[in-house]
Amino acid sequence: MAASSPEPMILRVVEPDQARKLKLNSRPASVDALINILKEQLDIDLDFDLLYEDPDFDGKLTSLKDIEELPQKAVVHISLSQDSSSIASTILLSDVSSPERLSRWPTGPFPVPTFAFDVELKLRDGNAEYEKNHTPLKVTRDLKHNILEKLASTIYGFKAYASDKDIAMAAEALVAKHPCLKEAGSESGWNGWKYSLKFKMGNYRNKMRRAGCQEVTVNAGRRSRSNPENEPSHSNIKRPKRAEVNFLPNFAQGKDPSSLEELRQTIVEEVKKTEKDLPLIRKMMETTFPLCRQTIVMSCPPVNELMNLWPALKIESELYAEFQRITNQNLPNTFYSELDRHLPRLMTLFRQKASKTGKTADVLTEILKIHDEQEIHDIFTKRTTALRALPVYLREDVSDFFRTCTDESDEPELDGIAVGLLTVISDHDAVQSPVHYQPVRVSVVIESDAVVSLPRLGEAFLVIFGLIYALHLSYPKALTNTF
Repeated sequence: MAASSPEPMILRVVEPDQARKLKLNSRPASVDALINILKEQLDIDLDFDLLYEDPDFDGKLTSLKDIEELPQKAVVHISLSQDSSSIASTILLSDVSSPERLSRWPTGPFPVPTFAFDVELKLRDGNAEYEKNHTPLKVTRDLKHNILEKLASTIYGFKAYASDKDIAMAAEALVAKHPCLKEAGSESGWNGWKYSLKFKMGNYRNKMRRAGCQEVTVNAGRRSRSNPENEPSHSNIKRPKRAEVNFLPNFAQGKDPSSLEELRQTIVEEVKKTEKDLPLIRKMMETTFPLCRQTIVMSCPPVNELMNLWPALKIESELYAEFQRITNQNLPNTFYSELDRHLPRLMTLFRQKASKTGKTADVLTEILKIHDEQEIHDIFTKRTTALRALPVYLREDVSDFFRTCTDESDEPELDGIAVGLLTVISDHDAVQSPVHYQPVRVSVVIESDAVVSLPRLGEAFLVIFGLIYALHLSYPKALTNTF
């Protein structure tokens, strides 16, 4: 590693939509050290590589691998690294007073917003010119800034953490609506817009952190030049699961942890009552939702402790309400409608596979044989068969997820089960059977504890989905494809 030079350095740092001048007291010890300095001083919260204009090759851009190659007075270009395309998150400074989102990410084309009046006039004229002569609009710095700002605000209205695919979708929709913004020489016509939008969103993350947004503050305190021992900037990031809309909302105006904690204790006392006031519990759970999410996401206590703090999550209706607060989806309606829609095709696939040879075919044959022997073939029977056969068909290991015991068992073996289902039956001879249609109960097991019991496998799967989202758990690794 080269020794630092006392001679100051002057850098012109070129970002996607602007260039800034930076003076350093001395040459950094390494390229990584320079990157960390740029991140800290220029408020950049994305991983990137550095290119520099090499004077030995008439200013051609060259990857900066050795800090000694960089002249004392140099122009460096920031290039988003490959990994940052999946890491980059969209967190924007807008609507802080109303953190809970009402809309999920659109399933169709991204809705390009209406820009400021002067921007719309320029785009209208530019589109007309492009239609006549295929001449792209000359985008000034101010025009680009206004477009990116509004686009970013719209994206945040759907989700705080947008993926690389989401950002590409927005950039593509922008150019489709305003073809005058299409980039000459670009195969897609919008890749540069995607790059600029992604970079701007990384900077907005820092603005949101300073504004006090919990979704960003939870990831603050990362490694920097002044805190070299902290976690790397993009490791162990606390971010929403797929479909989560309200991941970590701020407290409502006039509310604080102390007042919400008193309300949480009231919920605990109300749940203990034989005659529970469910509407009151629902109201209090809605009010304390930010405190619940903060406890789960930021403190990460054990599940049994969480369930003691928020015992209302053991009530099915409240668990579904919590899922809806997080995702803006009705869990039972969505789950059953989709499962029932696919049932005929799934059963066909299972029977086709069972007609072949092999271990998977043998297990499916046994499941279908038990299914066909049932006296009643209602929707519950079909759901149980499909949910039990699906992981087998996908060749996933179900040994740790599905457990069976008799109701005479004093203490069923639950050690080591992170997330699973325990089927309790009355027939001792049927313990080894792969599927049970009339169990005594099916218990949802999380971190080796049975947290709630249901009458059927379908309801147990439904509740386990709800708890995974409500408690911010990971899907069982062995059943990733099934879930």
